[in-house]
Amino acid sequence: MDKYIHTPITEEITADLKSGDYVYITGTIYVARDAAHKRMMEALEKGEKLPIDIKDSTIYYMGPSPAREGRPIGSAGPTTASRMDKYAPTLLDLGEKAMIGKGKRTKEVMDAVVRNKAVYFAAVGGAGALLSKCITKSEIVCYEDLGAEAIRKIEVENFPAIVVIDCEGNNLYETAIREYCMK
Repeated sequence: MDKYIHTPITEEITADLKSGDYVYITGTIYVARDAAHKRMMEALEKGEKLPIDIKDSTIYYMGPSPAREGRPIGSAGPTTASRMDKYAPTLLDLGEKAMIGKGKRTKEVMDAVVRNKAVYFAAVGGAGALLSKCITKSEIVCYEDLGAEAIRKIEVENFPAIVVIDCEGNNLYETAIREYCMK
């Protein structure tokens, strides 16, 4: 089922999303990859505040290529989500409600998704040039020294994704395999 949602993503929104739904996201999301996640965890360990408002936030696991002239961002395809799995449960427990990436997640992440009534979306890998057309604004908000891995705040309009893990723990990667094997 196609669903159009706006950020911030709240529990009311995640409650309505089911594994396998196609969604189109509009609003503000953050971009962060491995190095930025590591730095956020280091800040928390030191008792510092996170550099972004994590409550009801969406984090897209992506490192953009340089923007072409007249565009806010370059190619913007998802990176492998499992590289953030050691950090994701902590951020979910702090209020993050959605993650966008590609690939499978660990049981710890899936448990944190359910515990926090969150959601994991997949974006199509290899479609970075097309996905970038849904991004209308991009700005680095912190960790600029990390280059492409700096945390960015982006504005998206009808950004396409698929619900992989819903707030009840249904996992499209598992159910799709079972359905395929039954045919």
